[in-house]
Amino acid sequence: MEEGELFSLLGPNGAGKTTTIRILTGLTRKTSGDVKIMGKDIGDKEVRKLVGYVPQVVNLDTDLSILENLVIHGLLYEMSYREAKKRALELIEFAGLWEKKDTPVRNLSGGQKRRALIIRALLHKPRVLFLDEPTVGLDPSIRRKIWALIKGVQSNGTTVFLTTHYIEEAEFLSSRVSFIDEGRIVRTGTPEELIEEIGEWAVDVFRDGDFSSHYFRTRDEAKMFIMGMSGDVRIRRVNLEDAFIKYTGKKIE
Repeated sequence: MEEGELFSLLGPNGAGKTTTIRILTGLTRKTSGDVKIMGKDIGDKEVRKLVGYVPQVVNLDTDLSILENLVIHGLLYEMSYREAKKRALELIEFAGLWEKKDTPVRNLSGGQKRRALIIRALLHKPRVLFLDEPTVGLDPSIRRKIWALIKGVQSNGTTVFLTTHYIEEAEFLSSRVSFIDEGRIVRTGTPEELIEEIGEWAVDVFRDGDFSSHYFRTRDEAKMFIMGMSGDVRIRRVNLEDAFIKYTGKKIE
């Protein structure tokens, strides 16, 4: 992972995404190898200050307001009260939650809670932010608000490590992406590189109860392929899901 990039780990449920991120954040003990963050071993106590982490599932059933929740987090990271409150107010505005700053966290919507979690992890100004499936379970319109927040975090200079099983999320957000399957990294590259490796145009063929996809460099080649072909046929642009299926042999459900 390069400094300043948004790196995504893409794979189906059970592929090893959460285990990987827990090892990288020091929450799960590694069985072998070395893990370093910004050149420091994951066991170094200074690493804690370099890292922000938003887990997939968090209990936010509290009567504390967003502002109070963030300030307490800052105090736990040895920030002064004045510094923590100033930073908290800046982040609340950045996340579009200003009108909710005094609202008890338990009364927020799912999307608002996810935004609150992300900015809480940013409060102590980490160099690397780890996000474990930050939009899981959210509806599409709310997911896009989270995407905008995540891209804003990256544009402010924070390195972001994201796990997801949403193909379009990885394709839209990532500087680079790795495909993970059964705990093994299968392929790594930019979304554009991974797509380009298999072609620019796809032909989907539905015939006799079977489905198959075929890839071509040009639209003309795709058109030539389907000439005289029977069945339900569609020409479309290749996407990251095509690349994932090619390299893993699996479809993300």
